[in-house]
Amino acid sequence: MRLDTTADLVDKIKSGEYKRFFITTHHKPDGDAMGSTLGLWHVLKNFSDQVTVVTPTDYSADLNWLPGNDHVVNFEEESNRAVALLGEADVVFCLDFNRLSRINQLGELVKNSAKPTVMIDHHLEPEEFYSYAFWTPQASSTCELIFEWSIKNFGKDVVSKDCVNCLFTGLMTDTGNFQYNNTKPHTHRVAADMMELGADHIAIHERIYDVFSPTRSRLFGYCLYQKLEIIEDCRTALIYLNKEELEEFQVVTGDTEGLVNLGLGIKGIVFSVLIIDRTERVKMSFRSKGNFAANEFAGNYFSGGGHKNAAGGQSEESLEATVEKFRSELVKYKEELQSIYK
Repeated sequence: MRLDTTADLVDKIKSGEYKRFFITTHHKPDGDAMGSTLGLWHVLKNFSDQVTVVTPTDYSADLNWLPGNDHVVNFEEESNRAVALLGEADVVFCLDFNRLSRINQLGELVKNSAKPTVMIDHHLEPEEFYSYAFWTPQASSTCELIFEWSIKNFGKDVVSKDCVNCLFTGLMTDTGNFQYNNTKPHTHRVAADMMELGADHIAIHERIYDVFSPTRSRLFGYCLYQKLEIIEDCRTALIYLNKEELEEFQVVTGDTEGLVNLGLGIKGIVFSVLIIDRTERVKMSFRSKGNFAANEFAGNYFSGGGHKNAAGGQSEESLEATVEKFRSELVKYKEELQSIYK
């Protein structure tokens, strides 16, 4: 399934009718979110100097090296400036999310602004909040879509080395370094095209995966040694962290990225879950193998969603109550989980 209604948008960019661009992405943006927004920022800078990236929240310092990062506006820190930029914009680009609730307070502001909106995304079941869309759940990442959309409509000349370094970052991180099942033959072709245009895959890998702080390294070790629980009859790995543990390991944005994946590295495990008490609510990450739909599990019980094998959820109950609910609901899937890869 593929949706492309951007022909009129492209014409208005080329003609200069649209020249003030506001780009945003989901809260606590990851590599694909920041890679796609900054990648698009570089593309649109070919047409106008009035291009702004606004994030709803902060993001991992591991992404601060991305070319163009110094120009990003954090809504939580500069809300007045962000609101002014939105008011001045001709069009709003919404990248790597398909529901306005994913950008927190910015969602209501975008909705009430009546600005034309562009959704470029690869997640399932998008809400129809957009004026223009370039969407397919078959894409590995939003960065893949930005790359294809840009070259298709504007040619390779708009894609600089800085741009493809941003876009390769999202392609790499959203595929788990090209090991998740969203990695298709086409994904590798896109990666090769990006490398031919200057993407430095070795440097990007080092800046993403070889930058653990001592406290983050200790957190991962602690979770594996003290917090990892194996629910054998459901072939599930569970880790949950309370507020005190987050404080003990001085956890900052990005420090728990990748932690949920560790469970899937254990022989026989097909479902891995991370539950964290973030004070305002309990946040959950789900990863699965095979045909087990992590997004459906998250949606059914924890107001979540995402991809089939990688999803998120949340709970307004206590950490203890959330963990207990997870255990009780998990049992319903015992037979299905036992059947994966057998």
